[in-house]
Amino acid sequence: MNPLFVCLALCAVVIVGTWIASVVTNEHSWVDRIWSIAPIAYVWIFAGAAGLADPRLNLMALLVTLWGVRLTFNFARKGGYRPHQGEDYRWAILRARLTRGQFAAFNVLFITIYQNLLILGITLPALTVYTAGRSPLGVWDFVLAALFLVFLAGETVADQQQWDFHRRKAAETAAGRTPSPRFLQTGLFRFSRHPNFFCEQAQWWVLYGFAIAATGVWLHWTLAGAVLLTLLFIGSTVFTESITRSRYPEYRAYQARTSMLVPWLPGRQDEHSEPVEA
Repeated sequence: MNPLFVCLALCAVVIVGTWIASVVTNEHSWVDRIWSIAPIAYVWIFAGAAGLADPRLNLMALLVTLWGVRLTFNFARKGGYRPHQGEDYRWAILRARLTRGQFAAFNVLFITIYQNLLILGITLPALTVYTAGRSPLGVWDFVLAALFLVFLAGETVADQQQWDFHRRKAAETAAGRTPSPRFLQTGLFRFSRHPNFFCEQAQWWVLYGFAIAATGVWLHWTLAGAVLLTLLFIGSTVFTESITRSRYPEYRAYQARTSMLVPWLPGRQDEHSEPVEA
């Protein structure tokens, strides 16, 4: 059976399932709950269709599995799988800005259908590799695997720094003290306002690199998944930062000196802005 058809059928089931779950529970983060799981299934479907005999597909499936295990762990420890606690806080804010009908349409078209198709889309370089036929691993495959692991490590470090910061912030608040600073600005977050977002996107661009390694051709339509993921992250980040800026006026100074996504040397502290505390 054609592995693409299998993946499309599985994606359709997931779309229906996550939409029904969102309607029944009135929670709208069910796609988030399967975000780190579905890609593992999709890539292994392609590897399995090749009889687990294509070393490049097997390597891609292994890397995506490592990515999924790490992301699932991080999402779980933040309470993402807890009933009535795991919904993305941004959806409540967006619900307040839209009518009930508008948000229902947004839930069906964007949260459920579009995001699930995107999850499938970012794994489709495996389709390009599958259709290219089996070939031995080369130097570029090992370079790409190393890059993927570097970005995986970077995302792990960034998420851990964020986790530690929010635990300290919660402890300060519980003790009746005002946390300072009020948002994370140190570690990897000194060089990027969202280093975890950057590393997440970079891993899927690297995965597309295997399609190039398999074919020797730079441009395939399966690049669309990585491109659309980047556009999604940019839009999501702008929305998230608008919320953060409304809560913390000093966030503007942080934005002025720190790259949004791509890590870069921070700019000089404005003499009129508040000093940054470590």
